[in-house]
Amino acid sequence: MQLSLSKKIIFYIFLIIFLSTLNSKHVSEIRFKNIDQITVIGLRENEKQDLLNDLQLLNLNNIFFLKKFELTNKLEANKLIENYTIFKKYPSSIVIKVNKTKFLANVFNNGKSFVLGSNGKLIESIEKKSNLPNIFGEYDKDSFFNLLKSIKNSNFRISNIKNLYFFKSGRWDIETKLDVIIKLPKDNLKDSLNLSLDILNNNEFKKVKILDLRQHNQIIINEG
Repeated sequence: MQLSLSKKIIFYIFLIIFLSTLNSKHVSEIRFKNIDQITVIGLRENEKQDLLNDLQLLNLNNIFFLKKFELTNKLEANKLIENYTIFKKYPSSIVIKVNKTKFLANVFNNGKSFVLGSNGKLIESIEKKSNLPNIFGEYDKDSFFNLLKSIKNSNFRISNIKNLYFFKSGRWDIETKLDVIIKLPKDNLKDSLNLSLDILNNNEFKKVKILDLRQHNQIIINEG
């Protein structure tokens, strides 16, 4: 890393010295080579091509006078990208290493199907992902990520969840893949999730259809 930085410093010093020896007439005659190659790593081929097509709309000119904010604005607007790193390869190439967002849940909005990414963005999808839970209700993203964090910190597994229902009061219901409804409180989600799992794993409660944990120190069980 230090070696690479040293090389860059030496290169720029050389460039400054070189340019300082030229008069304005000579400088005006210099033609730097325009960026002629952009390589994207981390996306599928069709996703990569969509991004490249978008980047081609930019006037990237040459690598020495690259307007980085224009490039970063395009990358941050791409809903599939979680984060990225840009590498310059002199004299005329750019490499963009992308970490793709993780798909977390299916979301349905105004008759359209979306996938919610770990970057908090909605990606329009032709069809829902069968391996992901479905979110219903006008959910708050912060509330969802708080729920997701609680699930990850508990013994509950998101892979066992079929549907998530958000209520305007700020709380969630979980519907498991065994068609059990778990009514969660607004707070203490981790403890409630662990408690629900203990109950559902108990042989005495195999017929449970609704598990209501909304009230503190109170459990309401409805068997089908």
